[in-house]
Amino acid sequence: MKNIIVIVGATASGKTALAIKLAKHFNGEVVSADSMQVYKNMDIGTAKPDKEEMDGVVHHMLSVAEPTESYSAKDFIEGAKTAIDSIISRGKLPIIAGGTGMYVDLLTGRMDFDAPAGDEALRAELNALYEEKGLDALYEVFLKEAGEYEGKIHKNDVKRVMRAIERARCGFEKSEKTTENEYNSVWFAIDIDREKLYNKINDRVDIMLNSGLVEEVKRVVLPVRDKCTTSLAGIGYKEVLMYLDGDITYEDMTELIKKRSRNYAKRQLTWFRRNKEIHWLNAEDAFREAVKIINEGIDKNENSN
Repeated sequence: MKNIIVIVGATASGKTALAIKLAKHFNGEVVSADSMQVYKNMDIGTAKPDKEEMDGVVHHMLSVAEPTESYSAKDFIEGAKTAIDSIISRGKLPIIAGGTGMYVDLLTGRMDFDAPAGDEALRAELNALYEEKGLDALYEVFLKEAGEYEGKIHKNDVKRVMRAIERARCGFEKSEKTTENEYNSVWFAIDIDREKLYNKINDRVDIMLNSGLVEEVKRVVLPVRDKCTTSLAGIGYKEVLMYLDGDITYEDMTELIKKRSRNYAKRQLTWFRRNKEIHWLNAEDAFREAVKIINEGIDKNENSN
């Protein structure tokens, strides 16, 4: 099996910084698993790392699609697997880092991807709905379109709720077979105090706005907004468009982005807490703890051979 490191967790928790440190330490390269960082020129609102932050570490799956493209989970999986194979072929360690839980779970075989050809857009639509508006909004669609499964599928079982919606809307039966896992993965997430995380999120939004988020939306999104689909699912861009349309004030826009970002972080944590493979690292000592766990795993594998 192919060895990879996976770093997940909430937005603003420090995933990117940890991934870069580990890549430098273990001769690795980073594969971004962020559903919004795939879009070209959408840099500020997606917190895409710049050259200075990358610190010489090669990053993959950044800026690979136009904002007008309907970029799907299937597109991501194909691109990420190609990147991983390339990294391994050059004797380096792939480090997957990102907060889009569905993308990471599909990539690593924790979640199956068995929708028939042509339904990637539907899955992307449901994923965007869940990430932007939360479980309640997704469950409302479930009750409306797949109500016959009520009582058989728990509201918090996002995977099966989405499957039921797809089954009802597309009229096909899905296999319960899980995707074969081709990776030996070591999982990490940074365990940060909730209040501290929310403060970091609020600060990040202020930094984004001060760095020119509104101008980025004017330049990149506004001229093609009618052609954008999945690229507008990210928090920040819709809210700025609401402000530019005169629907809300600048202050209301700022608070709305912060609120939706905090809610998104909460949903991310709920998603990742279900994964018992994750090593939750102390925020103050995440790098040292991760290195120790990785080295112990390497020693264990060598001793077993």
